[in-house]
Amino acid sequence: MATTTLPGEVVEAQHGNLKLGPGLLQLSDTQGASSIVSTRAGALKHSTNGSRWWVQSNSRRYVPAPQEYVVGMVIGKMGEGWRVDVGAAHAATLDGYAFEGATKRNKPNLKIDSLVYARVSLAHKDMDPELECFDSQTRKAEGFGELKGGFLVRCSLGMCRRLLDPEYFLLPLLGSMFPLETAIGMNGRVWVNTKSPKHTIAVARCIEAADHEDRSMDEAAVKKLLSTFDI
Repeated sequence: MATTTLPGEVVEAQHGNLKLGPGLLQLSDTQGASSIVSTRAGALKHSTNGSRWWVQSNSRRYVPAPQEYVVGMVIGKMGEGWRVDVGAAHAATLDGYAFEGATKRNKPNLKIDSLVYARVSLAHKDMDPELECFDSQTRKAEGFGELKGGFLVRCSLGMCRRLLDPEYFLLPLLGSMFPLETAIGMNGRVWVNTKSPKHTIAVARCIEAADHEDRSMDEAAVKKLLSTFDI
């Protein structure tokens, strides 16, 4: 059962390779001792091995955290890169070389309103977030990069985390009914691509209908909803 935490509460998170996600901040006092403090109200969560901790709340305002996946929209060009809206208080920056195999002669040609699937490489309260479109370990694209075609669905941050959970039924259920591609950002955005507009609409409607923490739909309810669509 998840523990509820409030802003200012100290969190007893310990691990040799500890990584903090949204809602947690590491502070140090004048003696050099450090502590981890919650910055928002919500459910305190951690990974199975206890190396990653975060506070989950059903907020729609995204706060970037390192290594999180996001779906962003290009809103401007800047030097060798772009400014990207990720739904946070400030736009993120995406360098033209932050793609697999990018060189001065071989760089993506992103346009305004282009969608990208990226990883947050830098997140600091005093700096604009920075994005990269390759895996931090392999340096390969691994699905990151420009998202062509498809449809963008906006939902709560909590819903995105549920969709990323391999045990959550929704996307496997939809995938068993028709082919679909998805890119799930932890910033409340889901890119959906199918072979038919009616399938895309069905996916978007199901995500929106299930996006209620207090009355979340179970598999039977989603199947009932799907039966009303012409798919």
